[in-house]
Order: sequence, then structure tokens, then C-alpha cells
Amino acid sequence: MLDLMILPFLACLILTGIHAYLGIHVVERGVIFVDLALAQIAALGSVVAVLVGCGLHSTHAYLMSLGFTFVGAAIFSLTRFKKADVPQEAIIGIVYIVSAAAAILVLDRVPSDAQHIKEMLVGNILFVSGGQVLKTFLLYAAIGALHFVFRKKFIMISCRPDEAQKQGISIRLWDFLFYMTFGFVVTSSVELAGVLLVFSYLIIPAVCAMFFTRDFGKRLALGWTLGTVASSAGVWASATLDLPTGAAIVCVFGILVLGSGMAKYARTRMSS
Repeated sequence: MLDLMILPFLACLILTGIHAYLGIHVVERGVIFVDLALAQIAALGSVVAVLVGCGLHSTHAYLMSLGFTFVGAAIFSLTRFKKADVPQEAIIGIVYIVSAAAAILVLDRVPSDAQHIKEMLVGNILFVSGGQVLKTFLLYAAIGALHFVFRKKFIMISCRPDEAQKQGISIRLWDFLFYMTFGFVVTSSVELAGVLLVFSYLIIPAVCAMFFTRDFGKRLALGWTLGTVASSAGVWASATLDLPTGAAIVCVFGILVLGSGMAKYARTRMSS
């Protein structure tokens, strides 16, 4: 049984590597649900592709999904203001709900493929193939390399936007580049693992790390460590207790954030 879990475990490690990093950016920006919104936009692109005659898992469907995601990236980069009457999180929520409603309308026209599309949105990391794992690793490695090369600008616009503006850095341009690469990740991750698991990998390791340090590098290292621990425990529980893999990992993440919060509280009490 454990042999069957090797590929899902490797997929989890790949998700940890990219999502823990992006999650720190997302939490710093205060746009917690941008992952869900972009995932829903990507799903809308997929169902539109099916409506016009493309195969659900075809290259054309993937490219259309990416195209829709890039539109979402443009919207989110253009709606980030230093001082705004409407919080950007509200814009993200509106985009999410409108995309979900539009997807329902499109699905009403392709009932024969509804079940297949549902399976794609839910995801099943237990049945990933070696080809999927390799393709995802190569894509995320390329995105990670891009972020490493331009890490100073990406980190500055997420953590210190006022400083970036003073230095003459185009926040809208770098915001768009951030959300565009984020869109690549979300489009691939949702198909691989489903929305719930992807959201957990994005937010929970970052939140847990932020309980203990403000340094970006230390947060990233701690997020990677905690994500790996949660993945190991979740995959082990799934294999030994015959539990759904994705749900098991999400529940372990829930325990992890609870434990981190309690540790932070104890640490604060001891130092006061």
C-alpha cells in the first residue's frame, strides 16, 4: 500500500515547494482568497473550452483556462490601490462568485461532461501519474527560478509596497507578473489536487510560519518544513487507515495550525 503512495507524496512535496512560497506573498498582501478566485476562473475557462468542442484535458482546454486566468491576473493587478474605498478582497470575492455563476450557466449547456468536470475540480491526488508529477515539477521549477531571479522586486511589492513605489518600481506591472505566474500554478494544481488541498498548501504553512517569525526567508524555510511534515503525516494516515488522501492531508493541516497557534500563545505568555 505504501508503494502506491510514493507518487502522491512526491506531488505533495512539489505543491509544498511552490505554494508555501506563494502563500507568504498572498498573506502579506491580505488577499487570502485570491487562490480560490483564480481557481474558479481557471475552471470557467475549462468549461467554456468544453462548450466550444475541446476535450476536457486537451491542450486547447488548458490554454483557454490559462487565458481566462490571465484576465483574472489583470483584474487583480489593476484593482490594487494604496488607498481605496473598496478593499481588494471584496473585488476578489465578486470575481469568484461571478465566475462560479458563469461556470454553472455554461455547465447547463454541457450536461454530458458535468461529472468529468466535477472530478477535475475536486481532484484526486491519489491517482496522479509519473508524467503528471514530472510535468508539474518542471513547470513549478521554471516559475520558482523566475521568482528567485526577481525575488527582491516580488518580495518588495508584497511586503513593502510603499518602498517599491518610492524606488520607481511599477507595482501594477509586477503585480500582473505575480498573478500571471500564480495563475500557471493554480491552473495546474487544481487539476492535480483539487481546490481544498491547494488552498491548504497555499495558506496554512504560511500562516503557521508567520506565528513565529517576520523574516521572509525564515518563514519560507519553516513553511516548507511544516508543509512536508503535514504531507508525510497525511499520506501515512491515508495509507494506514484507508482514508481519502486529500481530506486526510487537509485535516492534518488543521491540526498543524491549531498546534502552531497554541505554541505561539504559550511562547507569548512565557515572554510576558
